[in-house]
Amino acid sequence: MKRVTNLKSQFAAGNLASRASCLGSLKGVFFGCLAGVCYGMNPLGVLPLYAEGLSPEVVLCYRFAFGAVLLGATLLVCRKSFKVSLREFGILSLVGFLFAVSSHSFYASFKYMDVGLASTLLFIYPLEVTVMMCLFFKEKLTLKTALSIAISILGLGLLYHHGGEGGSSINGFGFLLVFIASITNATPIVILNQAKLKMGAVKTSFYIVSFCLVFIFVFGFFFGSGIPHLPNTVGQWGWGLMLGFVPTYISLVFMAKAIKIVGSTPTAITGALEPLTAVCIGVFVFGETLTARLALGIVLILASVVIISLRRTSK
Repeated sequence: MKRVTNLKSQFAAGNLASRASCLGSLKGVFFGCLAGVCYGMNPLGVLPLYAEGLSPEVVLCYRFAFGAVLLGATLLVCRKSFKVSLREFGILSLVGFLFAVSSHSFYASFKYMDVGLASTLLFIYPLEVTVMMCLFFKEKLTLKTALSIAISILGLGLLYHHGGEGGSSINGFGFLLVFIASITNATPIVILNQAKLKMGAVKTSFYIVSFCLVFIFVFGFFFGSGIPHLPNTVGQWGWGLMLGFVPTYISLVFMAKAIKIVGSTPTAITGALEPLTAVCIGVFVFGETLTARLALGIVLILASVVIISLRRTSK
């Protein structure tokens, strides 16, 4: 009788652990989706600032400066330490440099192609993350992971054709910029996953954004439009704050949380909501046409997110 009671207790404990694991995976997937949606809102703030004559370096300095202030303020309010080890400093500076290259290349591509098309082409990075993890870290490529990637690529292919139907051709230099942005966006995800830094998401994001600001400032000073001026209109302050809060503060914090919970590949694939968000902004904000091809592409991207979510929660 005592043995039966013990077995029941072990079974109940196992069920609780399984449920906790499923809830944790669902939370990680939700964080990844939220990060993707927030990052996809970049064009909403960038294009109005471009319309005021600002360069990509100046816009990025606004974004990262406001983002660093918000993240630093959060650390101060929560009374978290800013201290990092030499190893952590090196990893975070490398990740910050890569994110700076990715962000600048991505923003610069808006000058050569539609933002929806640029955001769509950027999303080849989940495939790059998966290939890196399989080649260098021996992560197993499951059938569901491969299927979700294939479906998302098919959906993105439909979105790509939609961009062409709208009358905008792919500029070769613009495509090169997006490809560079994609590679330098995928690599930090793998680095952060493998580094296993012993610090919170806010602290990690603060240092990444701060290093981004430093690298963009230096690039702008030597190769770009010079030292950026402070925002001098209400619009510049407003859109700069929006870029610092939504696609920077919220996106980076929740991306870091998602990577810690579910890993690199699922986080990258849930980022499919990034181009979906950019396309929706194009349709509902900038008046682009919602065609049947575009709608089907959106459905396929969402299906890929569902598949990868089921893969994580079924374990």
